Amino acid sequence: MIKTEVNSSSDDDELVNRKQLTKPLKSNVQTKVEEAEEDSLDKVSPFQDEDTDDEDGLNAKFFENQHPVLEQERKQVCQRADPAPQPAVPDKWKLVPAFLKTRGLAHQHIHSFNYFVDEEICNILQANNYVTSDASPTWFLKYRKIWVGRVNYEEGLDDVNNNVTPQECRLRDLTYSAPILVDLEYTRGNQRVLRRGQVIGRMPIMIRSNRCALHQMETLEDMAKTRECAYDPGGYFIIRGTEKVVLMHEQMAKNRIMINRNSKKELVCEVLSSTSQRKSKTYIVNKKGKYYVQHNQLSEDVPIAVLFKALGMESDADVVSLIGSEEYFIGHIGASMIEGTMLKVRSIEEAVRFIAGKVKLRRVRNVSTEMREHDALDFLTNSFIAHIPCNDGSMLMKAIYLGLMVRRLIEAEVGIFSEDDRDFYGNKRIELAGSMLALLFEDLFKRFNMELKRVADTHLTKNLATPLDIIKHIRQDFITSGLTYALSTGNWIIKRFKMQRMGVTQVLCRLSYISVLGMMSRINSTFERTRKVSGPRSLQPSQWGMLCPCDTPEGESCGLVKSLALMCHITTDSDDEQIRRLMFNCGVESMTYNRVAAIHQSHIYTAFLNGNLVGLSSDPLRLSLSIRQMRRKGYINRYVSVAVNSDQRAVNISTDGGRLCRPYIIVGDNHKPLLTEDHVKAIEAGKMSFDELVEQGLIEFIDVNESGNSLFAIEPFTILGVCANIIPYMNHNQSPRNTYQCAMGKQAMGASAINLPVRADTLLYLLVYPQRPLCTTRAIKICHYEDLPAGQNATVAVMSFSGYDIEDALVLNKASLDRGFGRCLVNRYIKDTLRTYPNQSSDRLLPPKVDPITKRPVANSAGLDSDGICRPGARLNKKDFVVSKMSPLVQTGESVLANPGNVEYKVSSSCYRGPVPAVVDRVLLSMNEERVTMIKVIHSQCRRPELGDKFSSRHGQKGVCGIIVPQEDMPFSQQGVVPDLIMNPHGYPSRMTVGKLMELLSSKTGAMSGRLVSSTAFAGEQVETISNEIMQHGFNFLGKDILCHGATGEAMTAYIYFGPLYYQKLKHMVLDKMHARGRGPKSALTRQPTEGRAREGGLRLGEMERDCLIAYGVSNLINERLMISSDQFMIEVCAKCGLMGYNGYCDYCRSSEAVSNIAIPYACKLLFQELQSMNIVPRFTVESQGADTAPKRFTTHKLDPDDIF
Repeated sequence: MIKTEVNSSSDDDELVNRKQLTKPLKSNVQTKVEEAEEDSLDKVSPFQDEDTDDEDGLNAKFFENQHPVLEQERKQVCQRADPAPQPAVPDKWKLVPAFLKTRGLAHQHIHSFNYFVDEEICNILQANNYVTSDASPTWFLKYRKIWVGRVNYEEGLDDVNNNVTPQECRLRDLTYSAPILVDLEYTRGNQRVLRRGQVIGRMPIMIRSNRCALHQMETLEDMAKTRECAYDPGGYFIIRGTEKVVLMHEQMAKNRIMINRNSKKELVCEVLSSTSQRKSKTYIVNKKGKYYVQHNQLSEDVPIAVLFKALGMESDADVVSLIGSEEYFIGHIGASMIEGTMLKVRSIEEAVRFIAGKVKLRRVRNVSTEMREHDALDFLTNSFIAHIPCNDGSMLMKAIYLGLMVRRLIEAEVGIFSEDDRDFYGNKRIELAGSMLALLFEDLFKRFNMELKRVADTHLTKNLATPLDIIKHIRQDFITSGLTYALSTGNWIIKRFKMQRMGVTQVLCRLSYISVLGMMSRINSTFERTRKVSGPRSLQPSQWGMLCPCDTPEGESCGLVKSLALMCHITTDSDDEQIRRLMFNCGVESMTYNRVAAIHQSHIYTAFLNGNLVGLSSDPLRLSLSIRQMRRKGYINRYVSVAVNSDQRAVNISTDGGRLCRPYIIVGDNHKPLLTEDHVKAIEAGKMSFDELVEQGLIEFIDVNESGNSLFAIEPFTILGVCANIIPYMNHNQSPRNTYQCAMGKQAMGASAINLPVRADTLLYLLVYPQRPLCTTRAIKICHYEDLPAGQNATVAVMSFSGYDIEDALVLNKASLDRGFGRCLVNRYIKDTLRTYPNQSSDRLLPPKVDPITKRPVANSAGLDSDGICRPGARLNKKDFVVSKMSPLVQTGESVLANPGNVEYKVSSSCYRGPVPAVVDRVLLSMNEERVTMIKVIHSQCRRPELGDKFSSRHGQKGVCGIIVPQEDMPFSQQGVVPDLIMNPHGYPSRMTVGKLMELLSSKTGAMSGRLVSSTAFAGEQVETISNEIMQHGFNFLGKDILCHGATGEAMTAYIYFGPLYYQKLKHMVLDKMHARGRGPKSALTRQPTEGRAREGGLRLGEMERDCLIAYGVSNLINERLMISSDQFMIEVCAKCGLMGYNGYCDYCRSSEAVSNIAIPYACKLLFQELQSMNIVPRFTVESQGADTAPKRFTTHKLDPDDIF
């Protein structure tokens, strides 16, 4: 996404030469402030410092002096700006592939992981680098350095494989990881020991990160040597042979003042504070005109007057100056101030003592007053608004921040400003793999140190002959197993923050190349999916250019699962101390050296850095321009954001990670882009990189908050994601159709990688003859979709043919299927292991059974070799042996090495369970992570399209195969061309997929001209141009042809829209859905048929089906379906007591004369027995068929003769 920017706001003023205009702007600011102060003498405004007696505070003039400085400067800059359209840079779309080489797609995951292993892991060590013991004051353990080593794998005790590749880990079910090494210093007795390179665990390594073996490999030759796919984007982990992706998660921004409504629809002010040590939420609420503070460590709400005094503001005048000395604010907080007086809290000590009674106790017993006050001070210092530090014990900054929170809440209640939009993407942050792993590693490292401390405390209390050597007690598996478990299960459990997240990781979908890219750019929301709320699901204006507007699933996840746009980048954390010093150099005055009351003056702006109040600025224009100039010159991080909020009179500067940003072309003082055609040519020739353009100040990254102050024109197709960008002419389609295609494009079969012959995936679909589309887009070339396509160009006739094409059904040409259209391969593998058990017994391979008469292997062992493993090329039928082996019956106990001949074995062979035959493709024998011999048998099926298989075009128009027609019965054109596929024309009008009509015309032109036609969104070739070109080849300019009937040979009376269309075969095939059952397995508990196709289950007759049968009155059919064919069971019932008997005898009556047999469902019998176990006695009422006597009633109480029931 490249932006040609015309800054029309003073916040983003690049048209002003700073050297020439700084002094005039300052003088203008001063004169305007003086004029505003003079004018304000005649105006009534509760925001003025002067006293006023007029009560009309909500007049329209109420707001005039709130932000006169920046607003008037913005008007001047707008007047100076040239309203004429800016000259476009030719071929600037060629910057997109240069950008995607280092960013975008999966690079945000890689950058995040690199930052974690390079920076964050060192910061975590520095915060937890010292371990001491309570048992000995002289013992200590100090970490000096930490780093992640090179990827390797320990084959044996001293055998380390340093050349392990990701492909080897996939095949052998290994974890692709590297050792975590530390330099540490510790005491051993009276000696101080320094140890270098001590391994404390293993870190799973992200593919293509700077610790990966593929990091420097760029060429196809280098990747081929390692048997890797050159187009694999990376950004995922390999855990025990399975590819796992840490999905991006959307979170609310930390350390920001937010005005929202609670469950009672009341306005509250909340701040989610987050530091490396603590996370807490602070609320300001209004209860009956009084303001209170809520916090999770407070048992009750605390009045703000008490809290202000505890923070050092003993005088009511100081409190009023923090919130606002205007009459209207004083009126709102007056009741709260009176409440503080009523509570008799006048000093800091009394306020701390009051809060001590409200803080939740950490200890249950023996809590003195001093300990309570200590907890209260600790709460105020470290937990209350935790992100605001208390320098040298001063809580002034916390008091100022609390005053800002109360002021914001009052302004929202009055209606001066509306509540904050939680769905605004400037208030969101994206959590990536690096930040998630940092949280997990810090928790594991703290627990690791606690375990070492426990060991030290235990050993140092004893008088041992040898001094404690803590190195011998370091468990390398503690951190390793914690990281591996989290990545393999997706359960992120951090007890310190009470964090329990499920589904953080998912298995990488390798169905097609587009599905891989789509999964790497997917963003999950933590919002509850079952709630039917439109706000978080709707398309927000702030998502423009950052998130794809089309790529979201249907159903309950609609709008909550999103996808990144093509040129969106997600930032990582950067050092904010450098920015803090720069802010002070640019005129920001520290609150320590400033009057507190000045914060609410109309020309003063508050300056925030990552939500932390830094100071005040009287010249926000200078501050914002200075930071932008420093960013463009490369003196500070290129992702630093500065946004001026004139409504709140605040300058917000952000350096934190998780912000969405995108690149823009900078416009110079002459109203022309700084990027020229020469730069684009240098990029295309490879003489320059995208990073060099950023370093030279030609391009800059702007995030959501900063882009809200700009006007811009962008290369249009980059606002879309990868999946939406493969749709030709997508801007001509109805919007839902593009959304459908984004979902179906991930289900299309194709070539998911170029190393498919050596892969062994759990399930792999491969189109036999994939083709590149004739109608292409720029993103298709950029994202290598042409190299790994997922579809075929089919010749399509848009016409009604027979009755088998209604409801989007397709008519397929049998000859086309014979030639390979839509043919696919389905690869799966069967895995088995040969284990050695604790009693030294082990599994054994069995040679195939031989028929004694024919001297050949029996039918189910025909594919086995003499070693008991299937041979490549063998044909597998259902229940054929794949690996023939036997396992010992007794696997524990005493060793069997003394008498190996006495071991009893049972057959535990692996069988093929597919519905149709398959062919063994490859057999892999290796050792897995547990040092166990592993056998993988990869088998393949070749499938041709059949009735019911699902196809789809690239415009969201899906359909199943309705009929397969011989070629001689199909219509044909004057040139003898027979369509591969016939589509019903009724699919066009209601769907309004004009892009599909244009694709057929463009593909036909491309086929005749021998070129690929560009159909990029918003920039494709026009219909008029294409129509003129196809007329030169002798075709109708509308793409219509005269077709002849296949049966009669006569020309059809209508012109038929006829030409190539790119069609995708989807993974949904009849062979995988087809299910029927005559008899089969039953559930052990209820003895009913099992459920599900995989378990050969039955077809459920549910409640609604039962209601239909009742409506028809077919009682015998209901009895047969629900009992006889399901779980009929014969029981013995005593007619006297109504209880079940056994073996013809009733234990309750101690008689067998009234026992009879009845048939009931086994689940009913099970229910009655469970009720009896709970002391509830159900009784059966038994009557003989045809008996005239009424059935006997069983009661436990005497009957009332007057009871009519």
